[in-house]
Amino acid sequence: MRLLRSALLASIVVATILPAWALVAVPPGNRSKEQPAIDMSSIKRAGETRESFEAKYNRIYALLKRDKSLMRSIKRAAATYGVDPVHLIGAIVGEHTYNVGGLDSAQSYYVKALAYLGTTDLAFGYQGESVSQFVSRPQFDVCDGFKSAYDLWTCREDVWDKDFRGRKVDGKSFPRDRFSKVFFQPLYAGQTFGLGQINPLTALTVTDIVHRKSGLPLLDAERAPQLYQAIMDPNMSLDYMAAIIRLSIDVYRDTAGVDISNNPGITSTLYNVGDVKVRARVLAAERKRNKNAMPQENYYGWLVNDRIDDLRKLL
Repeated sequence: MRLLRSALLASIVVATILPAWALVAVPPGNRSKEQPAIDMSSIKRAGETRESFEAKYNRIYALLKRDKSLMRSIKRAAATYGVDPVHLIGAIVGEHTYNVGGLDSAQSYYVKALAYLGTTDLAFGYQGESVSQFVSRPQFDVCDGFKSAYDLWTCREDVWDKDFRGRKVDGKSFPRDRFSKVFFQPLYAGQTFGLGQINPLTALTVTDIVHRKSGLPLLDAERAPQLYQAIMDPNMSLDYMAAIIRLSIDVYRDTAGVDISNNPGITSTLYNVGDVKVRARVLAAERKRNKNAMPQENYYGWLVNDRIDDLRKLL
């Protein structure tokens, strides 16, 4: 009887530690036979530059092919975070195919990084209130217990959406727009930057991971020029890219019980759309109803998987 009780207790302990499902590997390739609809904002940008998506793809591919130093840096960052370097290549190709104009040299990003570092009037805030002052409001007290940068800033985004977005609080009106766009777009300089087109807020969500793995200084929302340098300089921004991808892989593993590490189209999709934990929870709920449910690539990730053989040739 004592042995039976011990065995039962052990089974309960194991059940509370292990997920309710076995880890399932997402197979390589696309789930969709045809490319999903391309976002209208990407179509608009392509129209403004009068350059086709195929031409933009060929331009960034040619850059990666000829810039051996950049490829070495990509491999270094990928190895540091334990991801296949093709995930970083996929995100770079996706961003420069759909979200930014053509790029002839990675050197331009180094130059811009130095320019941002020397811009002393860059600051994150809204109508005279810095972002640090803003998140010190009592509404954000619920976020104080979070230890990881990702959970902390995600909580702050949730509070923004619930209590401030499109509302008037303490006599001050706030726009009906994303937290990152309202507080992290000084001088209307744009929303994403650098080789990986990283949003400043996204960089803040992984700064603790990058500090721990790469030894780079922790980013501070009160030091905007240094943050911009980190996401503009390829020597640093590749570490942030790798950390973002590593986080996506880990969250989907721990939350939804799926391994996306062998599907660069899925990691590229998540790199593009963000909200990783929310999407992983939605997938986890769906998998409870349908154990065969898998994450789906968008138009951006679909391109990466469709061209995966060509992308691997770069390695």
